[in-house]
Amino acid sequence: MLLSVQVFGLSASWRPANVDGFTQREEWRREQAAQRRALPPPVRMTAAQDLHRSLERLPDYLVDRRIGAYWAIDGELPLNFALAPLERRGQELWLPVIVAGQCLRFARWRQGEPVISNRYGIPEPERRDALLLPHELDLLLVPLLAFNRNGLRLGHGGGYYDRSFAYRQHLHAGAKPTLVGIAYAFQEQPNLCGETWD
Repeated sequence: MLLSVQVFGLSASWRPANVDGFTQREEWRREQAAQRRALPPPVRMTAAQDLHRSLERLPDYLVDRRIGAYWAIDGELPLNFALAPLERRGQELWLPVIVAGQCLRFARWRQGEPVISNRYGIPEPERRDALLLPHELDLLLVPLLAFNRNGLRLGHGGGYYDRSFAYRQHLHAGAKPTLVGIAYAFQEQPNLCGETWD
């Protein structure tokens, strides 16, 4: 199987405490990103269809109203099949936008609405009349570069998701939003070393 779907929690702080660990994490980032980019488009589309089928078995995905997602770039697992049915079910799609303070907010987006590229070249909704705070989402699909079964997540290294969801570290297990990590199966790294914020 080409994908893994995992519910996980994120925690606080975002500065590297261990230079050697930091170097290892950067190597993992480069390796995982290169492997993702090397996947042929048909393989990505098959994985996207598999992802959709997996999410359809997740009750929160079927009923939660405000669904946060990401715009797939750099070989990330595409969400096009997973997001297509949301509007038909009366659910809302919210995509991340980077705001002052290096945190994420979420803007509502509908198929066909204009997007603009942020400083990293990632498309964001152009319309931003109502931005949600992270805790206002019901469910969030989070892109992963690497992960393990203990819920440790390695992203691109900017810390946006870590900072934006640091508040969850002090909350009960059912706190909103439900976070669902999205990755290809090869991105699972059982020996992934992490820091307290991962």
